[in-house]
Amino acid sequence: MSAQNSGPRRDTRGIVDAADLFAHVRFRRHDPAPELRPYLEHYWLIDWDLPQPYASHVVPHPSVNLVFQRYDDGRPDFLELSGVGLALDTRKLAGRGRVCGIQFRPGGFRPFAPGFAVSEWTDRVIPADPVFPSADPTAVLSPDRDEGRVAALDAFLLGLGPRPDPQAELAMELVDRIRHDRTVRRVDALAREAGLSARSLQRLFAAHVGVGPKWVVLRYRIHEALEHAESTDAVDWARLAAELGYADQAHLVRDFTATLGAPPSALRPGASRA
Repeated sequence: MSAQNSGPRRDTRGIVDAADLFAHVRFRRHDPAPELRPYLEHYWLIDWDLPQPYASHVVPHPSVNLVFQRYDDGRPDFLELSGVGLALDTRKLAGRGRVCGIQFRPGGFRPFAPGFAVSEWTDRVIPADPVFPSADPTAVLSPDRDEGRVAALDAFLLGLGPRPDPQAELAMELVDRIRHDRTVRRVDALAREAGLSARSLQRLFAAHVGVGPKWVVLRYRIHEALEHAESTDAVDWARLAAELGYADQAHLVRDFTATLGAPPSALRPGASRA
C-alpha cells in the first residue's frame, strides 16, 4: 500500500470561514508515523481559551474521525468516533479546551476496526469505548507539546495493529480519483474503470467509506464551490457548475444551499457565520 508523503494537507477545504476559526483557536495538522500514513490524512490538534463562546462550521470530508477531547467543564477526558457527516457540522466552543483528532483517509478506517462496516457510523457521533476499549484519552491529551500528543496518537494506533486490506486500498484509490479528477462524474463509469459492477462498487463504499460514490463526488464538488464562494465576490457560477459536472447553475446552488443552509451569495469573502 502506498503512503502519502507530501505532508499534511495545507488547504482549508470544508472549513467555513477558516480565517475566523484560526483567529479564535490554535489549529495545527501533523503527519502520523510512516507506518500509519497509508491510512490517515493527518492528525489535527486544536486548543482554545475563549472569553466568549464561539461556533465553528465545517462541511465534513467523507472521512471517519477519532477525536480525543478535554473541556474545563468538569467532564473527564473522552474519545468519540465521528462517522462521515452528511450535513454541516457546527461545534460550539467555550472556556478552555483541547482536542486531538485523527482524520482517516476515506476508506482508511476499517483496517483499525475490521469487524464493522463503516456505514454503521455514518452521520453518527458516538463514544468510542465499545470499539476501542483500550484507548486512554488522558495519555493523548496531557502532553503540553505537540510532539508528545502526536507520539501518543501514534502509539494508540500502532497498538491496534492495522493490517493491509486490499479492499480498503481500492476504496482509498477510488476516492482519491474522485477528489482530484473533476471528470469523474458517473458512478457506472467509475465502476467499469475499477473492474466492478455498480452494485459491487456501492457495497465497497458502504463497507469501507461509509457513503456511496455519488455522494463522495457531490461532497468534493461542494468543497470546491465553497472555496470559490469565500475567495471572491466575482464567481461565475454557471461556468463553475459546468466545470464541476452539474447540469446547470441551479443544481449547484441547490446542493450548496442544502449542505450549508445558506446560498453562495450569503458567504461573501471574509464573512463569518454566527
